[in-house]
Amino acid sequence: MASRNRQESGKENLRQEIMDAARELFVAEGYASVSMRKIADKIGYSPTTIYLYFKDKSDLLHQICEQTFAHLAQNIKSIQQLSDNPLEKLRSGLREYVYFGLKHPSQYEIVFITPLPHKFESDFDETNGRVAFDTMRDVVAECVSDNLLKTKDVELISQTLWAGIHGITSILIQHEHFPFVERDKLIDNVIDTLIIGTKA
Repeated sequence: MASRNRQESGKENLRQEIMDAARELFVAEGYASVSMRKIADKIGYSPTTIYLYFKDKSDLLHQICEQTFAHLAQNIKSIQQLSDNPLEKLRSGLREYVYFGLKHPSQYEIVFITPLPHKFESDFDETNGRVAFDTMRDVVAECVSDNLLKTKDVELISQTLWAGIHGITSILIQHEHFPFVERDKLIDNVIDTLIIGTKA
């Protein structure tokens, strides 16, 4: 039993190593420019080994995105559970989104910045991406139900908030040498400005 557990652990570690290497290459060189052989060379294995874990490059990218979205959703939900106030839950969830991106820049870039094949966008409702988005959307719906926001359009508000926090997250990742004001203060001000713009 112990031997089997070690074997399974080794397989999972290699699977994660493949995903980490692929993610770095996708961000650095672009998804279309990276081959399975290039990924294999990076980790010192043959391409055949990668195909034991992933059907093809598209499947590999899909699994990277699914893992990232699952972690993001879990982090946001954990933070939101610390408050019963809908607006505070919304604020803390938005803040966690930004900090997740700053803590995991390569994951954020491959999921939210790097151009992805159309298939990934069209299949959105069947992915952890929908789960992650709904962590915010559900709290927006709660705020709307409590008459805390000036419009009842949950989708419009949710997408507006996402656009805003994606902007601050991506600019902090891609322009880290710009002389920004104190980072936490900037993040909180952006979030407060977004929420104030939607409040009743």
